[in-house]
Amino acid sequence: MFRLFALLATFALVSACTNSNDLDKGPVDLGNFNLGHNIVVAPNLVKGPLSREASKEEWIASMTAAVSERFDRYEGDALYHFGVSVDGYVLAAPGIPIVLSPKSVLIIKLTVWDDATQTKLNEEAEQITVLESLSGETLVGSGLTQSREQQMENLSRNAAKMIENYLKTHPEWFKAKSAG
Repeated sequence: MFRLFALLATFALVSACTNSNDLDKGPVDLGNFNLGHNIVVAPNLVKGPLSREASKEEWIASMTAAVSERFDRYEGDALYHFGVSVDGYVLAAPGIPIVLSPKSVLIIKLTVWDDATQTKLNEEAEQITVLESLSGETLVGSGLTQSREQQMENLSRNAAKMIENYLKTHPEWFKAKSAG
């Protein structure tokens, strides 16, 4: 029983850290960041077990929209480019609540480029594993309460938030905003 509680508490904590419903607030401080190219690809997309179907084109469109939604808010003078590879996913299918309520997952890789220096900022692409947000709708399994399009939007928005969280851990990449 204790292990189940610990697992649920951990899932809630991780989900809370990736709450993507903060777009009504100002963007976090990323210095002089301005998104240049937002390139999303899915050359080796893998559908996980017991997953609903989604095409490469749908994932590319969903991730591109979520990244644009989050990062087009930044108005710095220095351009940075993203290369995002959508590598794998599970879109939870309807199951038996509590007993079999699979969770949706998305795996992406991120590469960040500095336009001014024409260099890659992270030598190896950063792999990011994204879970669906914990909410009343997803507690019993998003496969029961959401369409696959809603699941994809949820995961893509969480992925964009996790990209933002990753960028915050590398302030050395971004110049301070110029005064004036």
